[in-house]
Amino acid sequence: MPKTLEKIKVFLAKHHLLSLATSADNVPQSASLFYAYDAEKVAFVVASDTKTEHIQNVLANENVSGTVALETDEVGKIEGIQFRAKMRTITHKEGELYFKQFPFAKVMNPQLWSIELEDIKLTDNRLGFGKKLYWQRANNGEV
Repeated sequence: MPKTLEKIKVFLAKHHLLSLATSADNVPQSASLFYAYDAEKVAFVVASDTKTEHIQNVLANENVSGTVALETDEVGKIEGIQFRAKMRTITHKEGELYFKQFPFAKVMNPQLWSIELEDIKLTDNRLGFGKKLYWQRANNGEV
């Protein structure tokens, strides 16, 4: 695994909540979602009902963006990612990783979604003030 993706994987393993931004008909919407990170596919697996405004936006426009951030007031410890992605529905079998991380969710029979990351910017001030690392999916969709 490339060095940048390894650093992203380590960061995302420490967290479980992302902020998602969607848009449809020029109207933005945001939501916070619990996630399981699939390092092999470089994707988040999330659960959300199709009736929500953010998912209605996804059904109209699969392009999403978002963040995962460490909440800190110490500048030297700031860490976080910003991402752009494509979001699609997946089966429970495809999203089994989510149920391994959040076993209580299975009884709710949620709709699962994959947020397939297209590009990621990792900010990690522990590596130096304002240090940024970048990753982008290949044009053919390969990791």
